[in-house]
Amino acid sequence: MPEKVSTMDVRQRIGDMLNRVALRHDEFIIERKGKPLAALVPVERLEQMRRFARRHALDVIEQQKGGALTEDEASMLALEAQRWARRQRRKSRAKAT
Repeated sequence: MPEKVSTMDVRQRIGDMLNRVALRHDEFIIERKGKPLAALVPVERLEQMRRFARRHALDVIEQQKGGALTEDEASMLALEAQRWARRQRRKSRAKAT
């Protein structure tokens, strides 16, 4: 279970937290005013999440398309999905302010 920390804690303990993430594979949820803002996770975990998301998206697309995708098609779809996700994040940030 990830440990919840405030942004002030992160500022004061970033070195220790980075060591814990890198060496012990600890995970942190960074909160501002009690709301989750970001996560500090090992790079391996991030890559694992990205692979899982990409594989899941490709599985859904293959089911809809009715066949396997080529490597180029898969790469283009992954890039398109990334751009879409970034636009959605920007929209949600704009609404929050």
